[in-house]
This record gives sequence, C-alpha cells and structure tokens, in this order.
Amino acid sequence: MRSLATILVVCTLASCRPAPGTPGAGPVVVRVGHFPNITHGQALVAHQMSRRGQGWFEERLGPGVGLEWFVYNAGPSAMEAIFAGSLDLTYVGPSPAINAYARSDGEEIRIIAGSASGGAALVVQGDGPIRTAADFRGRKVATPQLGNTQDVACRAWLKQQGYTVTQTGGDVLVVPTANPEQLSLFQKGELDAVWTVEPWVSRLEMEAGGRVFLDERDAVTTVLVASSRFLTEQRALAKRFAAAHAELTTWIAANPEQAEELASAELQDETGRPVPPELMARAWPRLKLETETPRDALGRYVDDAIAAGFLRPPLDLSRLTETP
Repeated sequence: MRSLATILVVCTLASCRPAPGTPGAGPVVVRVGHFPNITHGQALVAHQMSRRGQGWFEERLGPGVGLEWFVYNAGPSAMEAIFAGSLDLTYVGPSPAINAYARSDGEEIRIIAGSASGGAALVVQGDGPIRTAADFRGRKVATPQLGNTQDVACRAWLKQQGYTVTQTGGDVLVVPTANPEQLSLFQKGELDAVWTVEPWVSRLEMEAGGRVFLDERDAVTTVLVASSRFLTEQRALAKRFAAAHAELTTWIAANPEQAEELASAELQDETGRPVPPELMARAWPRLKLETETPRDALGRYVDDAIAAGFLRPPLDLSRLTETP
C-alpha cells in the first residue's frame, strides 16, 4: 500500500496527461482505488488479473493506456485521494461518495456505475449481553472509519433506536477502527459490536464467535466513482472503463469459482494473510455484484448522513450520478 506522500508524487507526475493517441503523447495511466474487502469484488478480481499479467481493464482501455491500482482502508481516505488529484476512479461506499460530493459543492465526484450490495452487517459478541436494540446503551461499537458507509449507517441506526450518539460519546460509543484492529479488539472482548463488511463479518463470526445482529443484505455497499476532472478530460476512457466493469461483473457471475479464487488470492496479497476456503464460501454468497447506478437508493444514504450529523439539508443530487 502506498503512502499519501507517494500518491501525491504520482499525482504530480500524471497531472497533465494528454489524451491517448495525440501527437507526442506518452503512456496514459488510469489510477484506480479500492479496498481489501469482498464488497469490492470486481476490483479484487481485476487487480489480481493485473498482477498475473492478464489485466482485464488494461486489455479493454486501448493501446497506450496503462492502469495503476491503489488500496485504501475505507472510503474517506479514497475520497481525499480524489480531492488530491491522485485517483481517477475508485470503488467506494455510497456514503463517502455523497459526503465528498457535498463537500465539493457537487464539483469533484460523480458516481458512474453501481458495483455491489449486501456483504455488510452489525456483529455482536455471541455470548454477550446484546440481544435487542435496547441492549446497546453504554456499549462500544466499532466501524471501519469515521464517515464511511458503515459508520454512517451505524450512527443513523442507533439514533433511530432513540440513542444520543456523538462523535466522541453519547449513549453508545461508536469507535472508528481499522478492520484488522476490530477483529483483535473484538476477540479480546474490548468491543461489544462491530458494523463492518465482508470478509470481516465472517471472520468475526468464525474466529471470534460473533453473531450477526443486523444483516444489511440489500443495502448498497459499493459504487464506482470517477473524479469530475477525469470525466471531463478523458471521457472516452471513463466510458471504456465503465463498460469493462460491466463486462467483468457478468464474467464473475458466469465464473464464480474462478472469480472467488482470484479475489481470495488478491486479499492474501494485500493483507499478507491466506484466506481459508471456508471463509470465502461463507462470505462471497452474501454479496450481490451489480452495475446499475443505484439512484433510487441514494436518498436513503443522504438521510442517514443527515441523521448522523455529516450533512446538512438540503442537498441537490442532480449531478451526483453521470453516465460516461
């Protein structure tokens, strides 16, 4: 994984990139972000193909075009990279995308495709005291990062249950914590619950005795986002990338075993830890890969972000989604 400083250097070197095929133009590199989560299934499969010299996107973006992958822990970090000009496209949860859109007054971010739903859940200690929503008072709940999709969903849901939740406390303490740390803290009993995504949901169940309290099986977990600058300067490339993303989604559905193997190998490369077959067998079916931009669902995420205190109404979403 590259540091922000390294990413900024890449940004500087690639900031003035002529369109491929123009006289004197050097290689064009499309910079794509994703997370080491199963909810980023298309990215995991494609990234592993790139490592093996069989690049899915590289073969479809055209001659003179390369691709560079960047890995982030959660959405807010990827959105900062978009703002810094170091990413062209990224797979990300809807809440960070909406928040970034609002922060930039609708100027910097566009959702160009759907990617996945499901694969997110609220997990509690299997032998712990939490049995109903009323049992969360005074408890400690972890989320992947402040302002990421699960963090926003967690805070909004707790408020819907009647709890007062602030960024530093309240009736329930919500603690943004990186996924690997969530697992170890949960195993030690230092967390009462975790709201996260696969493969961490299954790992919490299998390795720490966790129990799914709330399964977000139908919730949109991942979308494909482009920077507005990339859409303006390289629209043809953005269109080819979106088309290749749709083709890959279809290919994964038709080749589930091969796709699981590629995704598993990529997770191992990114985390340095083998992924047991039984973990993939448990986690992968909880995910639904898709390509349609989830326009109808975006309003829910706006409502959640407002309830969680991350956004102030009104918010004009008319420019949030765009077809390249």
